[in-house]
Amino acid sequence: MLVALAGLAMLAAIEVLHFVLVRLGRRIGPLADLARRAHRPFQILLLMLTLDIGLRHTSLDGGWRNGVAHLLDILAIAAGAWLLATMLLLVEDAALSRFRTDVLDNRSARTVHTQIQLLRRITVAASVVAAIIISLFTFREARLVGTSLLASAGVVAAVVAFAAQALLGNVFAGLQLAFGEALRLEDVVVIDGQWGRVEEITLTYVVVHIWDDRRLVLPTSYFTTTPFENWTRTQASLLGTVELDLDWSVPVEQLRDHLRVILTENEELWDGRVCVLQVTDAVHALVRVRALVSARDAPTLWDLRCLTRERLVGWLRAEYPQSLPRLRTEMAAPAAQPPAEQPPAGGGPDADSQVFGGDPAGRRRGNEFTGPDDRR
Repeated sequence: MLVALAGLAMLAAIEVLHFVLVRLGRRIGPLADLARRAHRPFQILLLMLTLDIGLRHTSLDGGWRNGVAHLLDILAIAAGAWLLATMLLLVEDAALSRFRTDVLDNRSARTVHTQIQLLRRITVAASVVAAIIISLFTFREARLVGTSLLASAGVVAAVVAFAAQALLGNVFAGLQLAFGEALRLEDVVVIDGQWGRVEEITLTYVVVHIWDDRRLVLPTSYFTTTPFENWTRTQASLLGTVELDLDWSVPVEQLRDHLRVILTENEELWDGRVCVLQVTDAVHALVRVRALVSARDAPTLWDLRCLTRERLVGWLRAEYPQSLPRLRTEMAAPAAQPPAEQPPAGGGPDADSQVFGGDPAGRRRGNEFTGPDDRR
């Protein structure tokens, strides 16, 4: 009876505290979040502790008493780990709310979000593992096994490290990526010719959202052992090229002026930094013209490049159709038959046609490689 009354009193106290925190949370936002997320684990923890203490001080006797007390201890440990993980997650969420990623220059915010998300996973994993270990050590048999394992800690550590080599390699690679800032959330990367945005980074794998809505899942060790392109490593703005193969008669100056007009009319795509047009090659029947443009991020740059290419092609077709690629064919009359070559005087080969003979200097060069002629 006493145990039941103590449990009911504790539940009532928890509900009163929860009500107070919710009311205060209307003016202080974090308190409402604390009351909402920590209410259940805190309630279970205090209830288990109250029942455990009450059961140990009751006058009831029987074989079931120790078993129930042991079960309450395990439930209290689990609730405590749940509460600890919840409190740590609340702290991490409060830190994340201070760094916004919905701004143009969000490189520092993305770095913090990447690191805190990895810490969040480490926090949850550590809380679960700690709760399991502590719960196991409440059993006498488990304590004996743990003592024997500690006695041979070196051998056990070597066996575990060898068995989990691949997993540990990915875990350490994930930590290296997060805290080395080689890769961040929402970075634009190019992997095996496919470009996309980093959607998720965990301790063991990275999810890349490809531009056509596919997801590329790679182990974290891939990014520490294989070269990859990171277009937003230092800043989000990028440069892009548009190349056209045109006829030699293309008016380069007029084309350059029209490129400026196209970009000026589309300032929602062009960031105003770079507008360059150059002839980068001239081979055979074509010249290669390259336009260099800039945009604030990778998706905008793609749209700007496509728009620039469309407008330049349309303008050339309408204003300078003779500048479009053409193949020229020249029909020539048959050439007259050249006269037959006459052998040089003396009937031998011409001296200017031989490297190692024909004249005294050539014969000396030949002797240096083959030796003098001993024939008399």
